[in-house]
Formats: sequence, structure tokens, C-alpha cells
Amino acid sequence: MIRNYIKTAWRNLVKNKFYSIINIAGLTLGLAIGVLILLWVQDELSFNTFHKNAKNIYRLDIQGGTGATKQIFEFGVAPIAPLAKQELPEVTNATRLGFDVNFSMYKYHDKVFADESVAFADPSLFSMFDFPLIEGNNSKPFTDDNSVVITKTTAQKFFGDANPIGKVIIADDKQNFAISGIINDMPKNSDIKLDIILPMSYHYKFMLAQGQDLTNNFGLLNYVAFLQVKPGSSIKELESKILKIHLKHNPGDTDASYLLQPLTKMHLYNADLSDRGIGTVRIFIAIALLILVIACINYVNLSTARSMLRSKEISMRKIVGAAKSHLFLQFIIETALLFVIAAVFAISVAYILMPVFNNISGKQMAFDLADYHIWLVVLCTISGTLIASSIYPALLLSSFEPLKALKGKISTGIGDTMFRKILVVAQFSFSIILIIGTIVITSQLRYIHSRDLGYNKEHVFSVWMRDASTHYEAMKAELLKHPGISGVTRSNQNIVRFGGFTGSADWDGKDPKDNLIMHEISIDKDFISFFKMKMLEGTSFTGSPIDTAHFILNEAAIRQTGIKNPIGKRFSMHGIKGTIIGVVKDFHYASMREKITPAVFYYHPQYFNRMYVRIAGKDPSEAIAAAEKQFKQYNGQYPFGYAFLDETFDSIYKGESQQAILFDYFSAIAIFISCLGLLGLAAYTAQVRTREIGVRKVLGASVSGITAMLSMDFLKLVLIAIVIASPLAWYAMNKWLQDFAYHINIQWWVFAVAGLLAVLIAFTTISYQAIKAALMNPVESLRSE
Repeated sequence: MIRNYIKTAWRNLVKNKFYSIINIAGLTLGLAIGVLILLWVQDELSFNTFHKNAKNIYRLDIQGGTGATKQIFEFGVAPIAPLAKQELPEVTNATRLGFDVNFSMYKYHDKVFADESVAFADPSLFSMFDFPLIEGNNSKPFTDDNSVVITKTTAQKFFGDANPIGKVIIADDKQNFAISGIINDMPKNSDIKLDIILPMSYHYKFMLAQGQDLTNNFGLLNYVAFLQVKPGSSIKELESKILKIHLKHNPGDTDASYLLQPLTKMHLYNADLSDRGIGTVRIFIAIALLILVIACINYVNLSTARSMLRSKEISMRKIVGAAKSHLFLQFIIETALLFVIAAVFAISVAYILMPVFNNISGKQMAFDLADYHIWLVVLCTISGTLIASSIYPALLLSSFEPLKALKGKISTGIGDTMFRKILVVAQFSFSIILIIGTIVITSQLRYIHSRDLGYNKEHVFSVWMRDASTHYEAMKAELLKHPGISGVTRSNQNIVRFGGFTGSADWDGKDPKDNLIMHEISIDKDFISFFKMKMLEGTSFTGSPIDTAHFILNEAAIRQTGIKNPIGKRFSMHGIKGTIIGVVKDFHYASMREKITPAVFYYHPQYFNRMYVRIAGKDPSEAIAAAEKQFKQYNGQYPFGYAFLDETFDSIYKGESQQAILFDYFSAIAIFISCLGLLGLAAYTAQVRTREIGVRKVLGASVSGITAMLSMDFLKLVLIAIVIASPLAWYAMNKWLQDFAYHINIQWWVFAVAGLLAVLIAFTTISYQAIKAALMNPVESLRSE
């Protein structure tokens, strides 16, 4: 019986090629895109979950500051994690990562590398996390303070196929480290990604030689700490206990508090559970479901619309003894067969599109059919879509009354017709929402790139000077002789996004209870003029020694401190007492998701390690070559690196840019699938109204009149969809924009453009079938009836 059902289903597919192609094409696209998006979602949700102790591991974040400057820091103080493990029975293990690595070049014989990800770590990193040593001693990964653990790929780069254990790499031509262990490359779905891991004990000794004892240093926030906690422990109570330990050793930090961030949520949430990416995941889940629903609607609409054409076939089956359950099963099998064909095509399309999708989304996913996760996503997607698409058409088709059908007295009910119209409206509503989303995201990105940042970043590249920093004046003089270079300056951080901060600022009238977090950057005397920043009051630095006791604040700092007539007022930072000599107009030194916060410029030439070069012409190659020549003169073998500020700025919004591109594609695919369904319905409408069209033509109706008549019913549905979609899209996108401190306001024209685009696309789709029907010879039309 099943075999017979499959034969019948195949014959129906072949007999109705046009409708079969529309259904298969729509389902193939919908399933392929749905699978790709859900694989992306699954990858995002899988971050850090591969560790066997993942549910009991937490990152220890610290919250500091008062008032509007209160913020959460992922980097904390060095002593707190060991103290928590030592004093609190709930903490079973602890480890730290320190990224303030003083080395930038690693050599083995004639091989030199400088692009590795490096950090200091405690040995417990390898017992807490699933980064087991494949070579070396897992219980003692570091044999001494001058040993190092590297990844398999890094070992291959340095040593080829030779055994790396015991071999020595040289850091910055001054420090030897012997390879004591090899680990597999850290998984792609890990937030901890390192190539070279140096012992924290070496870092402690190095810092002690610099005069800083990290065992009791509660002022330097430079270390990411992870704690492994006993299952069932109260996290809130543990946070309070950790704070008590901190205050016991450093009573002055009354504004501090600790937050334990679950490792499994670290990738998508901030420590306060605010959005760090989960919003994008939810949006993508919604888009995947919308596209799959749109594909389902196509099938349901065409199946129910064409039910009239199969009424006699179904009635004959019932008369010769077919039960309703048998007919229901037959139509389910028909749908399943069509879905199997679509699924095969969808898997092929997804496999082909995976590299393109990876390139756009910034992922490194592989469509590996041996991976059960792939099949889990594919089967869930296809099964869910199959169930959603098959039940209603099968029930409708198996419910015809045979005698009425054979007498030709059966007609599609008002309820069925209305249901199809509702589905078309839903289809186009979803598509219009995606179109509006695309326009809004693109407009916001355009706003970000066109907004006045408070400084001029055009045609500027930055270079980390390293040893050349002590020869800066000579380098600058040589570079300014070059006709392609119009300016040179320096600082200790990148102006596009600098992360230095302090809570040590003091000024006249400060409330002792306040701890204002200020972002700090050390700049040269010509930095402000180089970047064309606007001084609102006072002057910039002159380069004289007295400038080390001078400070320039931004507007936000003046507002937050409440200092009136700031020029000449007392101000101190890091224990250096001085005065305010200037106020600079607010400028964006972080993402536009964040409000501009207090910033302070100070002058300490010994900290200057970053040089900026502004290009005079359009061709940057000569200016870059000149900078490289100067860099090599003082840095020898160190690899030269540079970054244009435009590119650094764009990298801040890389996620949003990728989102915008994907929205473009998703919107186009959604509208295309919707139009496939509309094309099928238009063809069906023209087919069942053939006699009416013939009569109208005989009575003098024009081609344009008939085209308008056939098109208008569908265009009304699209207009209704616009009315429904517009407020929903406004709500969703307005909520998305709230994540930005600086954003556009959604204008009326966004909805007008989206609506007009939907109408034009729908009309173009419908008009082909409408004109084709209108041009038919009325004699032939009436004869065929």
C-alpha cells in the first residue's frame, strides 16, 4: 500500500511540473537558509560548553566606580583568585590569565614570529579547562619559570616535524623559554584562544623586578580570573565573600563589587546578564523561523488552492472504498516525497553556500556530514517544516464529500479562501519586516560612519614603535621630509578605542565617597592639532617638562566632576598633583553603543609607544614604506606592523556590518520565496478563471483591465501586509537601536520604501501570469471550459 502511495505521489509531482518546481524551489531555499542559520545559532550557543566542568566554572569580574561611570571590568587584580581558593571552601580550583605580555617577537634559529596569541597562565589552567597536554606532564605543565606550553600548530610553525619538547625559543632576543608541553589547538568555539602560554610565576618575578609585588597588589586590574565552584554553591553569597576578602586586604575600595559570570554564558552575555550577542542569536533564530514559515506557507497555499482540481480523484477513491485515514496518509506521503527531494537539494545548496556564509558571518563552520550536530539541525529543521506544512492540506484534501464532488457542486469554502489570504498576508508581512530591518541597520551603520567623531581619522595609520620609541624625534624628522606624509604624532594608546582607565583622579570639591572612573591616554604636544580636535578652553601641551603636571579633560569629565571654570584648577591622578590646562570637546573613543565617558589627557613621554602618520596623497604605499624603513632602522628583526584607523574603527562594528549584509540576503531570499508562492497562486487563479476571462474579453474588456482585475486581489493583500508589518518592524528595530547610545530615528520614508518595494516586486510577479491570461484567445478560453 505504501509503495502504491509513493507511486501515486510521484505521478502527481511529474504531472504538475510547474507547481512541483515552485514548491520544491521554495522549500529548497527555505530549508537551506534555515539550516545555515540554525547551524550558526548552534555554533554560538556551543561556546565554552565542551569543558567537562563548564557548568561549575565562572569568570570573576569586578565592578567599580560610582554614578554614571560605574562599570564592569573583565580584568581584575592578581591576588584575588588565589586568595579565594585558599580561604573559601566553595572554590575548588582557580586560574588566571595575564595578557600584558612584554614580548612581541619569538625566534627559533632563523624563524621569527610575531602574530601569536600569548598569555601568562597558572598551571591550573590545564586542570580546570579541557586543554590537556598531548606531550608533556599534565600535572606539571611548566617545569620551571622559563618553560612554555604551545599549541600543535605553533609547534609545527617553529619546529616542523621535529620533537619540540626541550627546544628553546627566544622572546625578544633576550629571554629563553624551553618547550615543556604541547596542547591541541584550542577549539574554534572557545573564548580562550592562545598559541603560546607562559608561566604566571615568570610574570610575578618580572613584575617584582619592576618594583610591583603582585601577591598583594589590589590596584592593578590586568588579570582574567576563573574559579571552579562546588556544585550547589550560592553564587550571590560567594560574590559577597570574595568582596570581603578584597576589602580585608584593601579597605579603600568601598565602591567595588564582584560578579561571577558563568563560563557557558560568557560568550553571549555580560556579567550583569546584559546583551553581548544573545540578541543577535535571537534575531537569527527568528529569521530562520520566518524563512521556514514563508516556505511552508507556499506549500500550504498551493496545495489547498489546487484541492478543487483534485476533488473528483479523491471522491472516486472514497467511492471505491478508501477510508479518510488512507487518503490522509496518501497526502502526507505526497508531502513527504516532495520534502525529501527538497531536502536533498537543500543539503547540497547549504554545503555549496557554507564557504560564502562563513565569509559573510566571520565563522569557520564546516558542513561535515559525519558530525551528528549537523544532522540534528538538519533533521529538526526538515521534520518541523514537514509537520507544519503537511497536516492542514492533508486534512482538507481527505475531507471532500464524494457525491457533491462528482456532481460538480463542491466549491472552496469562504473559510479556506480567507485562510489562504491570511497566509499570503503573513508571508509578505514577514518579508517586509526583513526589508525594513535591512534599511534600518544599513542607515544606522551609515550614520555611525558619517557622524563627527570629534577627531579626524582619515588617511592615518598607526605603528607600534617598540625600541624605536626612544628615537621618535629622529624618525619624525625623517618622515616629515617625505612629500607623501603631512603629519606625525604619538601617544600610548590607539585613539579609536583606548582602554586605559583610572579611579585615582582627585580634584577640589570631590566627594570622598565618589570614585569617578576616567579613561586616560598619554599624548604628545601636537596630538590634538594632528587629529584636528577642538579645544573648548585653555591650551594643549607644549612639550616642556612642566606638562607632566598638566591635564586636559573632555567635556564629559568636566560635567561628571562638576568643576566650574576648570582652567588652572587643581587636579591629580596616580598621585601626580597638577592643574587643568585645557578642555577638549567630547570625542568618540569607544563604540557608539556606549555614551562618551570622562577622559583625561596627560603628558608622559616615557609612555609613548604608538606613532601616527597622516598621508598627504591618495597612494599610501610610499608613506608606509618610509615608516617601515625608519622602524627597521631601530628595531632590527622585529616585524613591522601598521593599521589604518579607518580599519580599526570599522572592526568595532564588524558584527553590525556582517548583520547588515546577512539581512540583505535574508530579505532577498524571503521576498523571492514569497514571490514564488504568489506566482503559483496567480497561475492557479488564471487557470480557474479562464472562462470568466474569455467572457469578459468577448464583452469588450481590455488586456490592461483584465490584468488589473487579476492583480488587484493580490496587491490588496500586500497592502494589508504593509500595514501589519510596519508597526511590528518599528517596534523590533527601535528596540535594536536602543543598544546604541547614539542612533538614528526611524523615519516614515523607511516604511514607504519597504512598502513600495514589496508592491513593485509583487506586481511584477503577478503581472506575468495576469498578462498571459489576458492575452489568451477568448474562443480558446471558452472552448477549454
